[in-house]
Amino acid sequence: MATKVNRGKATRSATTRGSVLEDARRAGLLDGDKTEHISFRAPRALVEAARRETGIDSPTELGILALATLAQPDPVAEFLKRTKGALGLGHKLDY
Repeated sequence: MATKVNRGKATRSATTRGSVLEDARRAGLLDGDKTEHISFRAPRALVEAARRETGIDSPTELGILALATLAQPDPVAEFLKRTKGALGLGHKLDY
């Protein structure tokens, strides 16, 4: 997938962008034909901030990254759900 990227963007964003897209690819979310069409209006400031943060100029690629980000489970939220109410063996509650 060729992405039009601003060359001045920080490596951290490129690494994050790559890992999000790789996770989506491994989950099979990027397989198949691009048959769905999404069209919407967004505030200019939001679009410009997303472009600056990601380094992506293409509206299509920006949308794919946004959807891939939303489609992936949040590992922190999953951990918090899984461990709710549990303390480690060394923890004691003093009342």
